[in-house]
Amino acid sequence: MNVGDAAHRSGLPAKTIRYYEEIGLIAPARAANGYRDYSGDDVHRLAFLRRARNLGFSIDDCRQLMALYRDRGRASADVREIAAAHVTAIEEKVRELQSMRSTLQKLIHACHGDDRPDCPILDDMAGTAAGADQAFG
Repeated sequence: MNVGDAAHRSGLPAKTIRYYEEIGLIAPARAANGYRDYSGDDVHRLAFLRRARNLGFSIDDCRQLMALYRDRGRASADVREIAAAHVTAIEEKVRELQSMRSTLQKLIHACHGDDRPDCPILDDMAGTAAGADQAFG
């Protein structure tokens, strides 16, 4: 099947599929005319990659997961290790986002939001707020 059909069946844009081929995540066969010829297995691998990316795995993680998926002698511990590391990274990102939210909430609370030109939010971003690092960090 052509890239358009593979895109429709896998749920990925054709541009993404071509990118995955360019970086070596997939390698569809070539028809006699030189066009890519995606098989059902290729579409299955593309759907696998779509799901992994939707879960937030990096391209490098996807490469490792795809290799493990193809390796019937794999140890599930290897897959689990990648997934656990990803959860740890997600948890760190959540902490960072919560800290950003807290800081922004404090800045919003400190801002009068009226016609005056002074704004603690802008002052903080510019680094000109008195004690901004201590008060909002």
